[in-house]
Amino acid sequence: MARSAIVQEYAPPSSAPTFSVDRKVTHERQQNGISRPNGYRVSWHANPAVEPHHFGQSHPMKPWRLTLTKQLVMAYGMHHAMDLYLARAATYEELADFHKSDYLDFLQQVVPGDMENPEQSENIARFNFGDDCPIFDGLYNYCSLYAGGTIDAARKLCNNQSEIAVNWSGGLHHAKKAEASGFCYINDIVLGILQLLRLHPRVMYIDIDVHHGDGVEQAFWSTDRVLTVSFHKYDKDNFFPGTGGLDSTGPTHPLNPGAHHSVNVPLHDGIDDESYIQLFRDVVGSCVEVYRPGAIVLQCGADSLGCDRLGCFNLNVAAHGACVAFVKTFNLPLLVVGGGGYTPRNVSRAWAHETSILIDAQDTIDPHIPETVTFRNHFGPDFSLFPPLSEMRKLENKNPRTYLAGLLQSIREQLRYIQGAPSVQMSFIPPDILGLREDTEKEIEEETAMMEEEREERSGGGSLGKSSRRRDLERGAGQRGELF
Repeated sequence: MARSAIVQEYAPPSSAPTFSVDRKVTHERQQNGISRPNGYRVSWHANPAVEPHHFGQSHPMKPWRLTLTKQLVMAYGMHHAMDLYLARAATYEELADFHKSDYLDFLQQVVPGDMENPEQSENIARFNFGDDCPIFDGLYNYCSLYAGGTIDAARKLCNNQSEIAVNWSGGLHHAKKAEASGFCYINDIVLGILQLLRLHPRVMYIDIDVHHGDGVEQAFWSTDRVLTVSFHKYDKDNFFPGTGGLDSTGPTHPLNPGAHHSVNVPLHDGIDDESYIQLFRDVVGSCVEVYRPGAIVLQCGADSLGCDRLGCFNLNVAAHGACVAFVKTFNLPLLVVGGGGYTPRNVSRAWAHETSILIDAQDTIDPHIPETVTFRNHFGPDFSLFPPLSEMRKLENKNPRTYLAGLLQSIREQLRYIQGAPSVQMSFIPPDILGLREDTEKEIEEETAMMEEEREERSGGGSLGKSSRRRDLERGAGQRGELF
């Protein structure tokens, strides 16, 4: 679709004087030194139809955060430095590359009233719908749109039409083959990686969401063609999803090709900017050196920022962006997606800043948010792109240097078992990538069932169930009166 058509989709309300806004944006673009990056192309994949979807008044997930992100990016004029694509909805067949057909059929047909329908109670329980993963109007459309954005972004990389492709509406890393989980229904990341595997022998997945990227790790548990690396808060009993311990490195059988190809970096509350950035650089640098991926997928969940409603780290916007900047230095095809983030004004700050990093404008843009931003009042009182989040709700850093050094040592020891980068024949995606092997899938199901039984016993066997577990564990992490 032509650039003019895309920009028209993102135009200000009809009541606004468009010519005046355009002049102001042009001024901002010139003042902030926004131009197309030298020597590479960045593509932006989005669809405004994702933004109005509503999980429910009290639900932490607010797709409206994408509207704020878009407004910031456009107010700075950053859209002029990228190729803009109106994301299309993924087809049923594309979603079925990973997800099971009975699950997709349910997603297509279910309506909000089915939550109270006895005839649907079995499917609702089987597919894990409930408080965390509610059924809302337009659910399938929402899922297919954000998944379509990631699939198209991956294809632009494969077709050499861009070197960096961005879909901030994606990054929903908890969804399983036939199960919704942790506010996630379709795992767009898995679908994007499957596209990249058509061209690249090895893909590295990096996750900086405060929650473990369990859905992606599980999907590629038994292959050496994907290395998953997740930085997250880990507390088996008290923080969702309760997985991602340091010793969770892949299948235990040494002959399984996926052995040692899951790298988990379990962190405690309150990690600060300096500690996180150094650990990230050390771990990711070591992984890239050993694994030598052909492409990288980076999940930028912003719930790892300080002051997040569900998060528990002390990271500032600049530190979160420093991870993106470091990954960019490898000059590999890069797919960037969103993820968690439950204080929308801070999510949009982070993703706008990271967009500026991807187009090489981070050193020139004004940290003072432009007056042309439609919802600028949400960024008061300082109207800064970089508020002092680590000071506004400072948590004790429970990650001593000795602990972090031990993590790094263990991970480097794990990488020694990867005997050089795996060599594969370049062909269509092997069948073992398209689904978990039966024995591995059975093992995962058994482990999940055991974990749920243990949790139910500890909670007195109440009626919480799986679907309400996440918010029950994390309730009260945010500030009272948080409306968006």
